[in-house]
Amino acid sequence: MREIYMDHSATTPVDEAVFEAMIPFYTSQYGNPSSVYSKGRAARRALEKAREQVAALINAHPREIFFTSGGTEADNQALVSYMMNNSHRGKHLIISSIEHHAVLDTCEYLQKIGFEVTRLPVTPSGLVEPDTLKQALKPGTILVSIMHANNEVGTIQPIKELASIAHEAGAAFHTDAVQTAGKIPVDVKDLGVDMLSASSHKLYGPKGVGCLYVKKGTKLGKLLYGGSQESNMRGGTENVPGIVGFGKAAELAQTRMSEQIAHLTGLGKKLQKGIVEKIPRTIMTGDPENRIPGHVSVCFEAVEGESVLLMLDSYGIMASGGSACTSEALEPSHVLLAMGIPAETAYGALRLTLGKDNCEEDIDYVLEVLPRIINSLRTSSPLR
Repeated sequence: MREIYMDHSATTPVDEAVFEAMIPFYTSQYGNPSSVYSKGRAARRALEKAREQVAALINAHPREIFFTSGGTEADNQALVSYMMNNSHRGKHLIISSIEHHAVLDTCEYLQKIGFEVTRLPVTPSGLVEPDTLKQALKPGTILVSIMHANNEVGTIQPIKELASIAHEAGAAFHTDAVQTAGKIPVDVKDLGVDMLSASSHKLYGPKGVGCLYVKKGTKLGKLLYGGSQESNMRGGTENVPGIVGFGKAAELAQTRMSEQIAHLTGLGKKLQKGIVEKIPRTIMTGDPENRIPGHVSVCFEAVEGESVLLMLDSYGIMASGGSACTSEALEPSHVLLAMGIPAETAYGALRLTLGKDNCEEDIDYVLEVLPRIINSLRTSSPLR
């Protein structure tokens, strides 16, 4: 049976060139980058090269890149550390209602320890409208955090405009760019953000490594204590093999980006068009144009999403019902509910996210199999 992977927003396979770059730092070049002898110095040089590669991907200075264990840690550090280190200026934080749980759950923690959090509504296509941000800002607002693109529905936010509005009110701006860094152009200077989170395993790098961009002059402190690594911003010996892999993946992503955007946009449009034409009572979710290339998200009426995923898997097709981080949750997606989609429809969510190795034949196969699956499930559904 053939296997078709269409869950690249959840994770991506490690690129062969990335894996090859990592191997020496597991074997011969295993030194601690804080050590002064030759193996340690070699590890330090590799770490700093990776910092330059990641910085180049988002047009940052290498000294503004701080490596973390992934996007979740980067989000936590951005929000918790910034709010705690700047609480003398105010205690109000603004986010969107469709943020990843790495931000939502962090904000719940911040509320428990005395901070105020406002969650902005979104349009039916998942956009944060600039006027809603303007209305939510107040004298005590010190930070705004809006994700660059949503992981479940793919909608890309107007970050440049939102950051400008925040700055006019004296607030700093953070964006979770885990779903966009390496997939579309991300330029921290053009966007005007003060902090940005990114993750290696979303762009064909290894899991367990990410970064937080912190603009020079932004007042931020440690989240993890125990050493002076990462310019005294994150205690703990650096994950050198993972960081080297992240650097190589960032370099490859920058080189291939234009070609991949064209490739994935074409495949995504073909898949989306085919689903709508072949399967009645299908609701497309997210912005129809302003979205991550190759990201297709739908809701099928009178169908339970988990059943769709299981049947697709029986045909060798791997997909998601939304966020991989909430795939075991029994509640409908908070993103879809925030967009005004009824709960009974949100239960029928399906996310198909394409990658560099997907091809036209994969799309054809999915469009052959998926309509049969939906028809079969609806035949036995009490909601039909």
